Amino acid sequence: MPKFWCGIDWSESLNDVAVIDESGEMVAHTRVEATPEGVKEILALLRGLRTNHTHSRKQVPVAIETPHGLLVAALRAKDQPVIVLHAGAVARYRGRISPARKKSDRTDAALLANIVRTDGAWHRPMPRTSQEAMAVAVLARAQRKAVHTRQYHRNQLRSLLREFYPAALEAWQGLPHGIVRAEARALLALAPTPGQARALRKRHIADTIAAAGRTRLVDDHAERLRHVFQHHHLRHPPHIEEAMGQQVQAALGLLNQACASAEQLTEAATTAFHAHPHAEIYASFPGCGPLIGARLLGEIGDDPGRFTVRGLRAYAGAAPLTWESSSSRAVTHRRMANSHLKEIGHIWAFATLTRSPGCRAHYDRRREQGDRYAAALRNLYGRLLSCLHFCLKNSTPYREETAFPGSCE
Repeated sequence: MPKFWCGIDWSESLNDVAVIDESGEMVAHTRVEATPEGVKEILALLRGLRTNHTHSRKQVPVAIETPHGLLVAALRAKDQPVIVLHAGAVARYRGRISPARKKSDRTDAALLANIVRTDGAWHRPMPRTSQEAMAVAVLARAQRKAVHTRQYHRNQLRSLLREFYPAALEAWQGLPHGIVRAEARALLALAPTPGQARALRKRHIADTIAAAGRTRLVDDHAERLRHVFQHHHLRHPPHIEEAMGQQVQAALGLLNQACASAEQLTEAATTAFHAHPHAEIYASFPGCGPLIGARLLGEIGDDPGRFTVRGLRAYAGAAPLTWESSSSRAVTHRRMANSHLKEIGHIWAFATLTRSPGCRAHYDRRREQGDRYAAALRNLYGRLLSCLHFCLKNSTPYREETAFPGSCE
């Protein structure tokens, strides 16, 4: 049982550090920067709370409102237990202690420590995730952001083309990825306006799309594109069209950069995932490719004691939430969960429907019982997470006949 508790109210410049004792009284306070000297000062402060040999700084939990940053990383590297508190929960505690909700950095640091002192059983230290898994998490989240950025610039370019260049949208309509395709971006760079596209010869189009990576039916595709560009559409006056063409080139440059970043981070995340010891277990699951596996591993981590089966399902948003009061009772889906896991879980569960007879049968059964599409997928995702927890705990790959008995008959 700790005798002291520490709270850190972090900021970009100075971080307030407060230590309280068993009675809730502040026994130490300092302000440090997120530097090696600042970390040494915090550790020295915690180490000097008692002079007898039974005290260790590692017995003092440190509460803070962010899991990120160099200060948190430095404390974890020194094996200091760090507990992350949600900022919204801390704000509610502030009103509970003081109706006026007064605020200062010093009192906020003491408040964080007091929360852990009084309700420490409800808060756990940050998991002991390996550096390899943390690297996968960084790359997987960065890849996810890059994909969203690519989609944003794709939408911006599409909106612009719709205003004056409908042939460009028609040219790749119905093909996977549309104007994000490498051949589409290369041809738009060659002819950013409808007038320039109408002037293109079939050979110019064929050479451009071949250089962009197209290998099959190049001449047929070039002829189809030339026919689309030759078709009459409404046009802006030449000067306006030329100005909008320059805008297309600028938007195309941003899209090209976003595509390159997404491809680079996808390769990096995949490589880091395959290098992790748990990669084979994740890859043994149906529908779990390198990217899905990297996102799952990055969010779940590899600390064996971090989750129970029930806790993992709740953390991922796959466990239902029950609201019960007096004679009323309602069961809804869980909104407060790891948003990254919820998103990738929907994709993973959907991907298994055509790859696993057991998953398909489980989904169909839930639909027959009255679940809607999203609810049935969430239930299937929860079942897969239970299987994943078992496989990781026992270091065994996924087996269809064990996860879904009777599905392989």
